[in-house]
Amino acid sequence: MNTPFTERPATERHVLPYGSIEVIAGCMFSGKTEELIRRLRRSQIAKQRVEIFKPIIDDRYSATEVVSHSQHRIESRVVKHSSEIVALAQDADVIGVDEAQFFDDGIVEICEKLANEGKRVIVAGLDLDYRGKPFGPMPNLMAVAEYVTKTMAVCMQSGLPASRTQRMTNSHELVVVGHGDQYEARHRAFYESPIEE
Repeated sequence: MNTPFTERPATERHVLPYGSIEVIAGCMFSGKTEELIRRLRRSQIAKQRVEIFKPIIDDRYSATEVVSHSQHRIESRVVKHSSEIVALAQDADVIGVDEAQFFDDGIVEICEKLANEGKRVIVAGLDLDYRGKPFGPMPNLMAVAEYVTKTMAVCMQSGLPASRTQRMTNSHELVVVGHGDQYEARHRAFYESPIEE
């Protein structure tokens, strides 16, 4: 007779899915990608199977790596559409997704599906766009996540904690992938809303 403490044959064991979604959100230069890489590296050290994804649009520092502004980097897979992630992540225990705001809205359902399969899904992205509005699928990802970490930068005007991204160019395109010369982190008191055309 099997008791709770008796080892059962593999054919009788049932593994319950204990997946989860973690979201790391904040403005530019707040350390989102650095924190994502830190968590993924810890999973690799623990010998967990890790798969990392980034959108094809983000080629600022590397075409094939997730790279933070401070040059921390980790190998990743580049995908055009969120639907590609499911097949590529099937053998993974931990899935990392960087720059989630650039993905289509399907990324929310994909992350939920993977978490429901027992996988740990860690997502990083901008919570607000340059207009100070919720960015792409990020609000919905934050709503369905078990854990949300809001990162803060340092305001480049005041030294106060910064939660906004100030675009320093006149472009009115929603998505402009850029570096430090195109954006500044700002405290809400020093953030200047763009003039809409």
